[in-house]
Amino acid sequence: MEKYNAIIIGAGPAGYTAAIYALRAGKTCVIIEKLVPGGQMGTTAHIENYPGYTAISGWELTEKMKEQALTLGAAEMFGEVTEVDFSDGEKRVTVDENVISGDAVIIASGARPRKLGVDREDELMGKGVSYCATCDGMFFRGKTVAVSGGGNTAFEDALYLANLCKKVYIIHRRDTFRASPANVKKAEAKENIEFITDSAVCALVGEKSLSAIEVKNLKTGETASLEVGGLFVAVGRIPETEPFRGAVEMDEAGYIIAGEDTETSVKGVFAAGDVRTKSLRQIITACADGAYAGEAVGAME
Repeated sequence: MEKYNAIIIGAGPAGYTAAIYALRAGKTCVIIEKLVPGGQMGTTAHIENYPGYTAISGWELTEKMKEQALTLGAAEMFGEVTEVDFSDGEKRVTVDENVISGDAVIIASGARPRKLGVDREDELMGKGVSYCATCDGMFFRGKTVAVSGGGNTAFEDALYLANLCKKVYIIHRRDTFRASPANVKKAEAKENIEFITDSAVCALVGEKSLSAIEVKNLKTGETASLEVGGLFVAVGRIPETEPFRGAVEMDEAGYIIAGEDTETSVKGVFAAGDVRTKSLRQIITACADGAYAGEAVGAME
């Protein structure tokens, strides 16, 4: 059985940063990724809010982080984590059919956006369809866009976009919102935000990029077309935490409970990046989590 000082689950910004900090402290580590390096960062076409780069593609930034971690001595393993055992001092992780052990585990498996489930959503992702207003909002300056959702994230996205865009539609399935009254009031005060309630996006229109959306009123059954350059989907996220259920404490949504120090309910197990309970999920905050987790591993005897 292969053994490392740290097993890092997830090859995104949190995972790579954790590896860099642990390796610089003289620890051995392996980074496990089930799909492709970078996670959501790797599939983002343009990144303009990461310090040091005016603009860079997610894939380029991924490659730079990966190169740094591997140059320092990180091992790579591709496969899916199917089981973990954190019951004693030595942690065991099953990757497909292989079992590896470590003194510590850093869970940096991320969270994926919940999709609307309409035709061509994947095809138009990054071509008008986005799941992160703070990441992509700048590309829609002066345009008309729509936000689908009724929670705080949707309203915060809409308020952010209202400062950049000509017009913002908030489309929600009900006529009441889960967002806080304060956020609703702020949105109502914005002249360029329009509410479309009891409705859902039912179709996406556009050849090479999004040009319009079809919206269906769920009470009357009527449909209407809205010309928009962008659609921001804010209907929730799904943390990639299934293999860790029962092994560490989680909140009701499935996020791993951990503070800024990234420590979980189990000694020697850390949660970094989008997978942990936090208010802001961005590349830069994932890196910060990775630094905390990697530094903690580096301090372990």
